[in-house]
Amino acid sequence: MKKLLVTGSSGLIGSEVCVHFSKLGWEIHGVDNNQRAVFFGENGDTRWNQNRLQTSLAHFHHHELDIRDRQGVIDLIAQIAPDAIVHTAAQPSHDRAAAIPFEDFDTNAVGTFNLLEATRRYSTQVPFVHMSTNKVYGDAPNEIEMAELATRWDYADKAYEHGIPESFRIDQCKHSLFGSSKVSADISVQEYGRYFNMPTCVLRGGCLTGPSHSGVELHGFLSYLVKCNLEEKEYTVFGYKGKQVRDNIHSYDVARFIEEFINAPRIAEVYNLGGGKDNTCSVLEAFDIISKISGKPMKYKYDETNRIGDHICYYSDLRKMKAHYPNWDITKSLQTTFEEIYAAWVNRESNS
Repeated sequence: MKKLLVTGSSGLIGSEVCVHFSKLGWEIHGVDNNQRAVFFGENGDTRWNQNRLQTSLAHFHHHELDIRDRQGVIDLIAQIAPDAIVHTAAQPSHDRAAAIPFEDFDTNAVGTFNLLEATRRYSTQVPFVHMSTNKVYGDAPNEIEMAELATRWDYADKAYEHGIPESFRIDQCKHSLFGSSKVSADISVQEYGRYFNMPTCVLRGGCLTGPSHSGVELHGFLSYLVKCNLEEKEYTVFGYKGKQVRDNIHSYDVARFIEEFINAPRIAEVYNLGGGKDNTCSVLEAFDIISKISGKPMKYKYDETNRIGDHICYYSDLRKMKAHYPNWDITKSLQTTFEEIYAAWVNRESNS
């Protein structure tokens, strides 16, 4: 039985990867210490997801470990001897990072480096998949010529009609401290691939979402928005007239791409992993979609101050991913994704 090590296993992407590979017959080793509850408080708690994995998956093993514990990481990887590693653990909030800069950098940059070096010491043949972020591009995408439409912004420059490619620059722009720590991790994963000829992969995620997300105001756009609608709680729109655009990708499609990469790994690859243009929506458009599903109007207020370094419009150019892995494509539409998130929140609240 092949063994998969997943960091951040109680989070959205980590748990989806655990479930997906468990169904494929892998033995799963999840690493998580519920740090999300420390970053975001009670609403960010992921123990419910850990319990779900432990009770529902065969051959799942939970390891209570902080990836900042260098020796602990080195020892665990040597002990498990995994056939592949998927690294999703992170301090994930664009905004929260400024309040906890050391925790952010030590988790995102140093934690990733710990995992890379521990992997290299164990084996340079093990596929290492890292969940990066589109925030490595900082606010540089805002320099693209934009068109303001009735409910959204979009790229006016035809060079970006398919979205942001992997060749887009990542420096000389404002990132937020979160973006900065993730750039460090992103480059480190690439460098271990190139320097040591290791099969590493950087996935620069757009809006990663799905029913297992513990969305909070500072992280988890769609999940938190749907929760606010369900609870009839006021949602705050930060700047850009609520017309800021994101591409949303269901966690299942993320796990499917990771499977494709692990089956046919490449050296030091970078992919922009998002929903693509077809799965985009603005905040205003998201309000409309969820209101039609729930039958409840969206309550919100507007703050003219946009989040520092935030994108006016961002969606991923998926052409490189599809060229390298033609068996992969988006399978979960934006509408389906909304419906699944809504159903999950209804179920979670009815059981709480």
